[in-house]
Amino acid sequence: MATNKARAYFALSGYHFNPDDITRLLGIEPTSVNAAGANSGLDSPVISSWELSTDTITDDVDVYKLTDIIIKQLEPAKEKILQVIKSHNLSPRLGVVLVLSIDKDESSPDVGFGGRATRFLADIGAFINVDYKLSERV
Repeated sequence: MATNKARAYFALSGYHFNPDDITRLLGIEPTSVNAAGANSGLDSPVISSWELSTDTITDDVDVYKLTDIIIKQLEPAKEKILQVIKSHNLSPRLGVVLVLSIDKDESSPDVGFGGRATRFLADIGAFINVDYKLSERV
């Protein structure tokens, strides 16, 4: 039987920046980076990104807990995050990726964000993205 799967992530994305600079300035090691835009020209801009993600969990998916894991890692660096957003013209985002089971006996996870996450995201001007798809039949 297919089970629900989920992960949460925080990303900073924008044009013409090197994600290694963000790592150095924040003092937080990302789980993934895309430096495609670091050397792109002004005539054809390409987006770079810096991402901090939870592991993908299965079964008992709790979006509230997943996003709190990310927020707790970011809160100590809030002022630094605000600085790099401004200095590098970055777009901050909290994302949740869900793969939902089509098994009728599998419960659907609640998708929401606690006060701590909402407050932090509002303070840094971030937006929220929830990406979901249905699992394939087994």
